[in-house]
Amino acid sequence: MKRAAVLVLALVLLLSAGASAQQKVTAYTTLFEPTARLVFEEFEKDTGIKVEWVRLSGGEAVARMDAERRNPQASIWVGGVGLDHMTAKDKGLTEPYFSPNRDNIPEQFRDPEGYWIGLYVGALGFISNNERLAELGIDPPTSWYDLLKPELKGEIQIANPGTSGTAYNFVATLVQLWGEDEAFEYLKEFHKNVQQYTRSGNAPNQAVGLGEVAVGIGYAHDQVTILQQGYPVTITFAKEGTGYEIASMSLIKGGKEMEAAKILYDWMLTEKAAQLLASTNVVPFIDVPLMDGAVPISQVNVINQDDVWAASQKDRLVEKWNNEVFRSR
Repeated sequence: MKRAAVLVLALVLLLSAGASAQQKVTAYTTLFEPTARLVFEEFEKDTGIKVEWVRLSGGEAVARMDAERRNPQASIWVGGVGLDHMTAKDKGLTEPYFSPNRDNIPEQFRDPEGYWIGLYVGALGFISNNERLAELGIDPPTSWYDLLKPELKGEIQIANPGTSGTAYNFVATLVQLWGEDEAFEYLKEFHKNVQQYTRSGNAPNQAVGLGEVAVGIGYAHDQVTILQQGYPVTITFAKEGTGYEIASMSLIKGGKEMEAAKILYDWMLTEKAAQLLASTNVVPFIDVPLMDGAVPISQVNVINQDDVWAASQKDRLVEKWNNEVFRSR
């Protein structure tokens, strides 16, 4: 009898611990910080589960998960270029999950094996500071080759493809558009005009808004936000064709709060979450009203992008970029 009572007490304590653990979930996110705060606070209101989140660029998120693979410190990764989620899958850092809400996302924007799922899509674009361009006497770029103009020497910012999925998307876009040899010859010339390679993909957009440089490369939804904040900027796209991101979500393999992570995962695939994302100028895969100025990729000339190929080539192409482009100064 006494032994049975001890077993019952142990079971109660175990269940209580499990319930308590589900009151929070630790997440890595590559969402823009205001977007992450908006979404995660609303999730907590709806579920009572607090999201303790760390904002990382896509490359940093993969590196952090790789370093922590024997003792994961987070259970879910929300946001970030789909290419990085594919890299995480290839490295064995994430685990499959077939959410009951997965059919809310079109089949072509989710992993058939369940390792990642898309949340929204955004095209790579150019953001230009009108005042800086007027001083330089040039128009906003509408071609990749416009970025090679001598007037733009030291006037361009883009992120580092080793830390940023946005910047790797840029490199992979050019390789798919022109072939590897021509793309890298272009990148060497482009490098001469770069003022700084930033850690985060959104930083160049902000620098252009503030007038620190004339042109930045980033995703259209982040650039639209800069425009809506009243900065004197123009958003354009490469006429030859541009790449795009499938901002995605994955569960981290071995995460300690997996039950709560799955609740967050399911919630992110709801119409309410899509509406919140759309309020920040992104274009969710779930059909919800968009903000004025939001740019669906149907309005942009995008390349026939092969994300699976790009993810499989990332380590090699980033190493080549480091050796042949970044270290060439």
